[in-house]
Amino acid sequence: MPGYNSSPALVLLAAHCAVMLLLALAGATHGHPPSAAGSRLSSTFYDASCPSAYDVVRRVIQNARVTDPRIPASLIRLHFHDCFVQGCDASLLLDDDLPAIQTEKTVPANDNSARGFEVVDDIKCALEEACPGTVSCADILALAAEISVELAGGPRWRVLLGRRDSTTTNIESTENLPNFFDRLDVLQEKFRNVNLDNTDLVALQGAHTFGKVQCQFTMQNCTAGQPEGALENLDQVTPKRFDNKYYGNLLHGRAQLESDQVMLSDPAAAATTAPIVRRFAGSQKDFFRNFAASMIKMGNISPLTGNNGEIRKNCRWVNKGY
Repeated sequence: MPGYNSSPALVLLAAHCAVMLLLALAGATHGHPPSAAGSRLSSTFYDASCPSAYDVVRRVIQNARVTDPRIPASLIRLHFHDCFVQGCDASLLLDDDLPAIQTEKTVPANDNSARGFEVVDDIKCALEEACPGTVSCADILALAAEISVELAGGPRWRVLLGRRDSTTTNIESTENLPNFFDRLDVLQEKFRNVNLDNTDLVALQGAHTFGKVQCQFTMQNCTAGQPEGALENLDQVTPKRFDNKYYGNLLHGRAQLESDQVMLSDPAAAATTAPIVRRFAGSQKDFFRNFAASMIKMGNISPLTGNNGEIRKNCRWVNKGY
C-alpha cells in the first residue's frame, strides 16, 4: 500500500486543499466522529458531529460548476454507479492498489465515462478540515447527487446519511451496471437485483435529462466528420436543466440512448414501463416526487453502517497503512 504522500494523485489532492478551504469553508466548525453504535441511516446523522457538511459539499460543487458545467450530471452518475456495485459504499472511488484492490473505474461501464473524481477529492479535503475523520466518502456521493440535482432545477430531498466506506472493490458485480445498449428485460433484471422496481427504473433513468454522452454510445452514432468521443447532449431540449423534458423526448422517439427508448418501444414496455414514461411526461411534479423517492431507495442499497467499513481519510485509498 503506498504511503499517504507517495502518490502523485495524493500530492495534487493535498495541493487542492488550501484553495478549496478558502472557497468552501468560511465559518466551518470542527466536530467529532459520529458514534458507531447506530445502524440506521438518518438525515440528522451529522447534525452534531459536522453541521456544516451539507453547505461545504454544496459550495465545492458550485465552484466546480463554474469551469465544468457538466459536473452535476457527472456526480449523480458516480452515486448511481457506486450503489449498483456492492451497495452505496464508495467502492467506485478506490484507485488501483494491486494485488489487494482492483479499481472499478476502468471496467467497461466506467472507463473513459465515469468522471468527477477530482471534485470528490476537493469535497473530501474541505470536509477533513472542517470535521476530521467524520464524513464518509459514500455519504459525500449521496450528498453530491442531491445537491447536483437541486442546483440544476430538480427536486430536493432529505438525504439519509451514516454510510461508511468499503475497504474492497467488486469487479464481478460491475456487470450489474446498466449498459447504454441494454434491452428492457436486461435493465429490469439489473434493477431487480438491487431491489428496485419499474417505477424506480423509469424515474432514475430520468437523470438523463441533463448531462452529455459520447456520440458512439448514441442511437444515431457519430455523424460524418464527428470524432469518436465527441459529446452530445442527452436532452436536446433543455440540456442543462433537470426537468421532465426527457420523457417528452421518449414519446417522440428522440432519446439519445437505446437503453432509454426501450422503456417505451420494447414490446414488453406497454404493460410495464411505458405507462410510467407517459405519466412523467405529463407531470413534472409526479416525476420529481418519484425521482426523489427512488434516489432515497437507491441510497439504501446495502450501506455499511455501525462498525462495518471505515471512514476513509482519502476517498482513493483505504486507511490501512496510513
